Amino acid sequence: MMVALALIVLGALIAATAPRVLARGSWPDREPVLALWVWQCAVVAVLLCCVLAMALSGAAAWQAVRGHVFAPAPSQVVEAYGLSAFGESWPAVVAVVLACGGLWTAAMLTREIRAARTRRRRRRAELLDRAPTLPGEKPASGERLVVLESERPDAWWLPGSTPRLVVTTAALRRLGGQELDAILAHEQGHSRARHDWLLHCSSALAAGFPQVPVFRAFRDQVHRLVELAADDAASRRCGRLAVALALVGLNEERGVFASYAPHHAQVPQRVDRLLAAPARLSVVRRLRLTALASMMPLVPLAVAFVPGLRALG
Repeated sequence: MMVALALIVLGALIAATAPRVLARGSWPDREPVLALWVWQCAVVAVLLCCVLAMALSGAAAWQAVRGHVFAPAPSQVVEAYGLSAFGESWPAVVAVVLACGGLWTAAMLTREIRAARTRRRRRRAELLDRAPTLPGEKPASGERLVVLESERPDAWWLPGSTPRLVVTTAALRRLGGQELDAILAHEQGHSRARHDWLLHCSSALAAGFPQVPVFRAFRDQVHRLVELAADDAASRRCGRLAVALALVGLNEERGVFASYAPHHAQVPQRVDRLLAAPARLSVVRRLRLTALASMMPLVPLAVAFVPGLRALG
């Protein structure tokens, strides 16, 4: 049972400190893809702590669960975990609470996916109504570019089994050829990286556990970092200036560059970042951060399995 408690403490420590540590550095803006990986590793580490602690608490509380968790293990391995040290009542409470948390997470994720599918179906119906398939036109099997008649310059990506890149006629009139290519490359960057799944998972965790700092910060940072990552993908194809001009062209009538705009408006910050062109981290530092982040989910596994490995050794 001490191992389960250690996992709970480790998960709480990661959940509390990871957002503060990541907020201190300026490197996430320079390496948004790497920052997304670090955030995912931190969240996975917290979830692993909860799952492993639930399994060990259930094994301490109920013999049937213990038989499944330690089925192939010899008796000395089971004894190494001290499952009977706290009796059966407290481990049962911990296991039930963690299991309810897991069920709540699954429910929130299911709700988020269903809501996203509903919104997607509604937008596809509106899109089909405004841009119907012409007689004799064959449905596209891959990405399809759809042009909508509108006085508002806009462009967006509609995910799904057949992704759609939608651009309005006002955007076509306002943007030059290079700026339009930059916007399309930005939206294709979202599509190819499957950013919609990251957004769904982060929103579900934050909605289910708003008091957990790492989940709340994960949602906020994912929404920001996916845009920076898509900006960088478009910049590699079309240049930073073209992406910045495209963002200005699409958003200057929305008031995001005005003095009364919210101080946290993302578009001005993204334009400043594109024009400043901050230097990337060195290859060695990127590899070091990737390796350190990849080790975070391994820590709960080590805490959970070390007692059993010691008993075998």
